[in-house]
Amino acid sequence: MKKAPVLIVDGHSIIFQWPDLARQHAHKPQSARETLIKMLRTFQDNSDWHVVVVFDGKGASPTEIREPHSVQVFYSKSGQTADSIIERLVARYAAEYQVTVATDDGLERTTVQTFGASAMSSRQLCDDMKTADRALDDRLRQLRRR
Repeated sequence: MKKAPVLIVDGHSIIFQWPDLARQHAHKPQSARETLIKMLRTFQDNSDWHVVVVFDGKGASPTEIREPHSVQVFYSKSGQTADSIIERLVARYAAEYQVTVATDDGLERTTVQTFGASAMSSRQLCDDMKTADRALDDRLRQLRRR
């Protein structure tokens, strides 16, 4: 039986590697995070992935934000890194799901691979998102022709 695919995104790693989001983050950090979440929600809707995004936070405890049919969003607590939450999620779910982590942090990539997850770069995530968008456009074009 094939495992369900789960994509865990290291939010700030991706934001700082994508020029448009990095520029947005310099002036409005929350807006950049919201833009990434929106992009990931569209990707989840157009693919087989269940998407989880993790950001470094500042609160007293880890926070999970979840809306029905949306991506799961986690913020680490103050003094904790997003990496530690990603590692816990991978350790917990890699046996049950096909987990892939999107990050450009080399040490994080190595760590999650030791827990049984795959890793992809921010570039590969961008390419996969563009491919999913093109596939959706093609499907819509085909439906309009009918």
